[in-house]
Amino acid sequence: MNEMLKFFFEYREAIFIIILSIFLGIEVISHVPSVLHTPLMSGANAIHGVVIIGAIIVMGHATNLLSMILGFVAVVLGTLNVVGGFVVTDRMLEMFKKKKKQ
Repeated sequence: MNEMLKFFFEYREAIFIIILSIFLGIEVISHVPSVLHTPLMSGANAIHGVVIIGAIIVMGHATNLLSMILGFVAVVLGTLNVVGGFVVTDRMLEMFKKKKKQ
């Protein structure tokens, strides 16, 4: 228990910033119109490239099998999220193209 309290007191500024970021994110996302929600989410999914880079770094520094497996799973899931974001964006853009006359 003392170690946990020591951790919270040592990193209280970072914890405070994370909590504020969570509330700010909830507030911002709740006010996004539904028309913009899908394009914004597909763009946010593309940002998961950072997750892929982090997972590759974890796999590079892996000292045991569990770290290697978790890094691999993170790479796979991050890649699926990035590709899914681009697929959703492509489908949204297809909706706005003019249809060809036959």
